Amino acid sequence: MRENDPIRKQPQPNASIDKEHPIGGQMSDIVRGLLNRMRVPWLLKRYSNIGVLSLFSFVNGCISIAIMSAVADITKTPFIFPSLGPTAFLFFYTPMAPPASPRNTICGHAIGLIAGYLSLVVTGLTDAGPALSVGVTWPRIIAAALSLGLTAGAMVLCKVPHPPAGATTLIVSLGILKTPYQLVIIMIAVILITIQAFLINRLAGIPYPLWGPTKAPEQAKNPPSS
Repeated sequence: MRENDPIRKQPQPNASIDKEHPIGGQMSDIVRGLLNRMRVPWLLKRYSNIGVLSLFSFVNGCISIAIMSAVADITKTPFIFPSLGPTAFLFFYTPMAPPASPRNTICGHAIGLIAGYLSLVVTGLTDAGPALSVGVTWPRIIAAALSLGLTAGAMVLCKVPHPPAGATTLIVSLGILKTPYQLVIIMIAVILITIQAFLINRLAGIPYPLWGPTKAPEQAKNPPSS
């Protein structure tokens, strides 16, 4: 095989976290950056070890949600809700992926909230109890399906895909959190956890975007010669 054969795999800039079963992500870069900041060179030798990354995920996940839970307890508002979990994981596992950008996160959740509430209005369920306590009816089935369909379609149309927003819209269309006041609180929580992600990733030296996703390098315009 020729030395410049394009079929050959090129070396990656960063070693795999797990060479046998690669799990991808940029988590090792975040851990390395934070350890550099804390000036603990003896830990840097193992920054990409799967156990170290697992511990980082555990601690960071606990801190992220604990902050929101504390605010929820102090203010007696729904500052904590299920779809914050996958959003936090995206922030610290693949922070440079488009779905993890502030624009996609905030706009995606906003679309989910609007679609969920609109589905309640269309099906006449704005005053109904949550599906978990009153049961699932045909109007509720329609509301859930409509909310998820609208969310998925609108995110694609607006070019702001953020998978956790699919859970957010179901939280609303299933009646778990549905009042306008609660929806505003949810958006505030999304903005706060996004700010936290920005601070931690930038502290680690990750060029996490201020708003929109970082554009990938442009590929060559000329197609390869056959």
